[in-house]
Order: sequence, then C-alpha cells, then structure tokens
Amino acid sequence: MEETEKETSEEQKAEVEEEKVEETETKEESEKAEEETIEEEEAIPKEKEEEKEEISLRRREEIPEEEIVEERIYTIPLRDAWRSPRRHRAPRAIRLIRSFIQRHMKVGLKTGLEEEEEEEEERLIISNEVNEWIWRRGIEKPPRKVRVRAVRDKDGNVTVYLAEGG
Repeated sequence: MEETEKETSEEQKAEVEEEKVEETETKEESEKAEEETIEEEEAIPKEKEEEKEEISLRRREEIPEEEIVEERIYTIPLRDAWRSPRRHRAPRAIRLIRSFIQRHMKVGLKTGLEEEEEEEEERLIISNEVNEWIWRRGIEKPPRKVRVRAVRDKDGNVTVYLAEGG
C-alpha cells in the first residue's frame, strides 16, 4: 500500500513538473508573441505613414504626366451665384464652374460636322474636393471665387481639381 502511494505521489510530482514545464513554455511563447505584437504595432504606424505619403503623392499626381494633354489654372468668379436666392447658391456655383470650364477649355461645344459624326463625347468631371470646397459652408454661403486646375487627358475628358493655392 505504501509503495502504491509513493508511486502515485511520484507520478503526481512528475505531472506537476510537466505542467510547470508546459506553463513556462507557454509563458515563453506568450512573451514572444507579445514582443512580436509590440513590434508589429510599432511597424503599423510606419506603414500607415508610408500609406499616407503614397496617398498624398497620388493626390498630387492624380493623373500620370503622360496622359495630360493640357493643364490650366483658373480663378473662377462665383459672384453671380450670390444673385440667386439663398437656398440656390451652392448648386448655382457648381453650374457656374461647369459653364466656365466648358467655355474656356472648349468642352462639349459641337460644330455642325461633329454633331453628325457623334463620336465619343468629351466629358467634364468636377472632382469631389471642388464640390466639397463649394459646399463647405452650406448651401447659402458658397465662396465668392474658387481657384481650380483644369486637366485635359488624351481622351479629351476635362477634370477639374482644386488648385494647390486654394
């Protein structure tokens, strides 16, 4: 009886030791995992900074140099938008920008011969940042003027971006 008790106690001790070894191994593994996560967390801000830089570079370039056929910077007066009722000023400012760019970049103007051919139509695209600039103070108070950059690509499409000077 005493021998079986000794054997069971030895077995229990061996099990306890194995558990301790497993615990230390799991502790070591968890510490390594924590170190790796800390390193990854430190690396994440660097990656985010790099992504932000890439995004800002994309915004500056937006269209590769080879696709740009013509680029012009205009200051568009929006004073006529203020002649309309308060609740119609911002939409009218957008229409004024569209008509100004159509006139000065010759977009969407067709002669008699071009109407018959009906080739791919040139498009005028106003970027989201220009729209947000007009609407930033609401529908009633658009800016009095806006500085934009109009870019014509090789397909004949004209895109209007906010000029860097604001």
